[in-house]
Amino acid sequence: MKKLLSTAVVVIVCFVASAQEPSGKGKNKDDERREKINALKKQAEEGILIFNKQNIFGLQLRSNGYGIFYELGKMKTNRKTNLYRIDITEIKHYKEEKVPAGGVVFGNPYIYGKVNNFYQLTLGFGQQYILGQKGNKNGVAVSLLYNAGLALGFLRPYYLEIQDPMVGQNRYIRYTQEDSALFLNNAVIIGGGGLSKGWGEIKVTPGAFGKFAFRFDYGRFNEVVSGIEVGISAEYYTKNMEVVLFQKEKQLYLQTYIAVLFGRRK
Repeated sequence: MKKLLSTAVVVIVCFVASAQEPSGKGKNKDDERREKINALKKQAEEGILIFNKQNIFGLQLRSNGYGIFYELGKMKTNRKTNLYRIDITEIKHYKEEKVPAGGVVFGNPYIYGKVNNFYQLTLGFGQQYILGQKGNKNGVAVSLLYNAGLALGFLRPYYLEIQDPMVGQNRYIRYTQEDSALFLNNAVIIGGGGLSKGWGEIKVTPGAFGKFAFRFDYGRFNEVVSGIEVGISAEYYTKNMEVVLFQKEKQLYLQTYIAVLFGRRK
């Protein structure tokens, strides 16, 4: 009887001890989790960009204008990220030149011969490929970017304020066959029509675009995006975009740009 009781006690003690010990499977998961966290910390210390998603805003200066953009990036591998991007820009013709109204320097200037303001909206998909990691927190990560997609060109009529000699009153006009003589007569032009004119008369032209760029990320912390982007882009529209009179109209626009970036990663 005593031997039977001793055996039962030993069995119970072994069962309780085994129940209190963590299973091998749970221990492995904890170890894997700790190793992954330690690896990410080490990569951050070494300047390696690791994230799930990034939101980037940018201000860009182009060889023929200026603009802004927003970009959503989703990392696929340690070096490759899918990009979804929208750009809004204004294109300036190289012949545009502001003229002081009536020769007065501080008057309301206007652009002689301009018939339309030209805005662009591009919606694109692309990828970012990291060519070189930072090496440390104070380093610079270098990436190659490319994207392409839909381009929309918006032409907003350019208005002038003139003094109509026929009625002796001021009025706003855009370029038409009827008002072409007044539109091109410096003697009657008072100044530009301002930003409030022409929005209800915008004409939209579809097209396509492509873009290549290099990105230099010098942000000290991986969670913060700070960098510069330098690239080249091209847009092609289904018809000529008229901006300035007596100048060759174009369907293809090719330009270089530089942009300042800021945003967040997580």
